[in-house]
Amino acid sequence: MQLGIIGMPGVGKTTLFELLSNQRDKANSQGKANTAIAKIPDARIDHLSSLYKPKKTSYAQLELVDIPGLIPGADKGANVFLDAVRKADALLHVVRLFENDAVPSIYDSIDPLRDIETISYELLLADLDLIEKRIERIENNKKKNQMVKELALMERLKQTLEDEKPISSLQLDEQEENLLSSYQFLTSKPMLICLNLADDGLVNKDYVKKEEIAEYSRQYGVPVVEIAAEIEKEIAELAEDEKEEFLNALGIKESGLIKISRSMYQRLGLISFFTVGEDEVKAWTIEQNTIARKAAGKIHSDIERGFIRAEVVDYNDFVELGSMNAVKEKGLFRLEGKEYIVKDGDIVHFRFNV
Repeated sequence: MQLGIIGMPGVGKTTLFELLSNQRDKANSQGKANTAIAKIPDARIDHLSSLYKPKKTSYAQLELVDIPGLIPGADKGANVFLDAVRKADALLHVVRLFENDAVPSIYDSIDPLRDIETISYELLLADLDLIEKRIERIENNKKKNQMVKELALMERLKQTLEDEKPISSLQLDEQEENLLSSYQFLTSKPMLICLNLADDGLVNKDYVKKEEIAEYSRQYGVPVVEIAAEIEKEIAELAEDEKEEFLNALGIKESGLIKISRSMYQRLGLISFFTVGEDEVKAWTIEQNTIARKAAGKIHSDIERGFIRAEVVDYNDFVELGSMNAVKEKGLFRLEGKEYIVKDGDIVHFRFNV
């Protein structure tokens, strides 16, 4: 899964990219996109690892792309921006809400709603252009009578975009979803808005156009998270025992990185199950409602092919009781078949034979 980090220049995209990927000094050069792998923070993995003390601890991962900032009206830059966005599976839109004379903004004022709408409008126009060209090709096709369903969908998408609504706001049936999957429409991609605040804004939860942004979020169904990338960067450089103390002093309950990871997982409909042992404690990412046999295939195709059963323990039961033996004594150790729907936080051991 590839997450594209987008926004205007000077909004803190690269700082956030470095924080999420635990990389430093990876700033964009010559307008090119940077990529890196980010581990998804998960306190459950930390706890399981502290108990099992494995040789290796593996977190869920996400591929990040730091996409060069969009400068409105710059055609060449817009093309680079749109090409990179088209390749991403989901988008993290970073919006500036901090003042800093050392980091110039392309505008004279801080206006988060303007920036959100500017980026959204560019994505919308790109989709509208693609749809209009596709409609024209269908209407000029000698076999257009065989493409009635697709033409109807394109007309519906066009009307939605002309109403200044993203494609993601539409309710589509299964056939329409299948037709849509052959395209790379930008406004159909899951998006998360990340408000990059000054540290005081994060503490007092007050910033310009807060209510308008909340209304935008409700209207278009786009989740919003609040972070302060600069303060997060300072926290990331502290020793582990100092980080919690620093967060507490600011009244921050959890880091912005955790909020982003959790929100994006929810937005993408993803969950994690765990495998544990002395060799490795690992988080595996699957889509919600994945059956056990398919989840086994995430580990290895042989396990899916030779699936016998899944031995399942709920993470919360395991933490509460403290050991697998105690879980078994309470009758909370379950044997599940191939059609079992794996839940977020399941600790699973697959039995198989090939």
